[in-house]
Amino acid sequence: MTLDQLRIFVAVAERGHMTRAAELLGISQSAASAAIRALEEQHGVHLFNRVGRNIELAQTGHRFLPEAKAVLERAAAARNVLEHVSQTVTGSLSIAASQTIASYWLPRRLASFHEAYPAVRLSVSIGNTRQVEANVLDGAADLGLVEGRTESDILRRAKVDIDRLMLVVASSHPEIAEVTPGHPDIKGLRWIIREGGSGTREVLEDLARREGISLADLQIFLVLPSNEAIRQAVEAGAGATIISELVVARAVAEGSLRSVPLDLPKRDFAMITHRDRQASLAQMALKAHLGTSADHGETRVSRIFAAHPAPGQVRPSRTCRLR
Repeated sequence: MTLDQLRIFVAVAERGHMTRAAELLGISQSAASAAIRALEEQHGVHLFNRVGRNIELAQTGHRFLPEAKAVLERAAAARNVLEHVSQTVTGSLSIAASQTIASYWLPRRLASFHEAYPAVRLSVSIGNTRQVEANVLDGAADLGLVEGRTESDILRRAKVDIDRLMLVVASSHPEIAEVTPGHPDIKGLRWIIREGGSGTREVLEDLARREGISLADLQIFLVLPSNEAIRQAVEAGAGATIISELVVARAVAEGSLRSVPLDLPKRDFAMITHRDRQASLAQMALKAHLGTSADHGETRVSRIFAAHPAPGQVRPSRTCRLR
């Protein structure tokens, strides 16, 4: 029995789907299937029942799952101790990020992180705020980055940046009626919005509540699963949307979109982590990097070691600048 087999078993068990688990782990579906089959054959057990295209845990699998997860957690804790002792930032990190952050805010910051910590392997999955929250809660992601509100009280949440939101329409869109000067009639607009669970949609829901109406009172013309699809639909004249300035700044500057004056609150870009999981040295380095890169563009590894020394380890006094 290997740690890789256990990781694959836990991923398949939690998702109930071989292909999705393989994609999460960055391996082929056949490799995941072979690992599960080898684990079952080595120990003469039946861990999963195959039901159509999906699979579900057999009784033995249900009994084995908490033990497998416990072994993986202990292995991660042992690795963390060795990292602290060696003061070497290595390993792999899985990040779940909502769409605006993953597409427009995160890439440059991960590139600079890689320059500082080339031995750390990074993988990013993209979803809406609810999906990112779920990934951090079930351990599929080491940390998450979201724009919307999170609901679980076992997540730590820390602001890493601020996002400005805009109401935009196509440049050819007719003038918008106003309830009062600078206050557009949102009930008179035809809306293009994201799916439920997205941070951008939450902003429109909050705006509607402030107006004393519900989302059902608005003319929802189209619900789309990505910011890019929404931007293109709005550019084509299909309606209006509220969206991050990061997504539409170029289109507004080039004149294909028009910004409509509306007082919208800024929203936080936030990092979320699980309260009960011990962070590896690589996770602490990334958290420090994302938390400081917007203001300072640098992070110091000594600050990480000083804040989280291994048991019995002397806090280092020498600062090592990484970038």
